Amino acid sequence: MLFTLPLIVEIVLTGLLAATLIYCALLERRLSALRKGQDGLKATIGELNKAIIEAGTSMRMLKAATAGAAGDLDDRLSRARGLADELSLLTASGERIADRIDRGVPERPVKASGIHPASLANRLDALKPAARTAMGAIR
Repeated sequence: MLFTLPLIVEIVLTGLLAATLIYCALLERRLSALRKGQDGLKATIGELNKAIIEAGTSMRMLKAATAGAAGDLDDRLSRARGLADELSLLTASGERIADRIDRGVPERPVKASGIHPASLANRLDALKPAARTAMGAIR
């Protein structure tokens, strides 16, 4: 026989060694591709982290701006309500004076201010449309 047992064992071992060498080369390619992907993933995670930090900063700035705007709006609303109440009182007072004048209640001149009630009633009648317009705009 041409093939002896040690020769067959060496041929089989050479074949297995060649298969191992090919497998190691394939494994090296896959590992290098994985390393490249890992580097790309690190860069992507870094960019995502920066974006999250910027978004957090923007949210804090937006929250601060919203709080300032809400405070300004509350101030304006309270002033508008005060003006609406004042206009309501002036309108009611003017209507009462106009009703008294219409009913013929004797006029009493106002001594302290020197304003005659009839002229005050005329002024209030002239202001009624503007007051109603302002009340409608506030509500």
